[in-house]
Amino acid sequence: MFNGIFWQHLLEGGLPRGSAGRIALPVAGDNAAGKQIVFDLVSELGFDPVDGGTLAESWRQQPGTPVYGADLNAERAIRALAAASPERPDAFRAAG
Repeated sequence: MFNGIFWQHLLEGGLPRGSAGRIALPVAGDNAAGKQIVFDLVSELGFDPVDGGTLAESWRQQPGTPVYGADLNAERAIRALAAASPERPDAFRAAG
């Protein structure tokens, strides 16, 4: 989740809960209680946590997907996660 946002936006982009323009950060995980802890942390840092699904679905927020580095609000981040393709763009494939 924190690798999907530009470091300066993470440092300076947090806003109070309920503010317009708050950036959403997807959180993926298999443990509901653990995910809630991370959701609370993300919110405390000034961002809107969105459910990124299970660890098996975490590819939806990796480099080359619509949500990666996009600074979207929660509604748009949820749509971007749903629109992600499991097919990696050429720029993000391992050479070999």
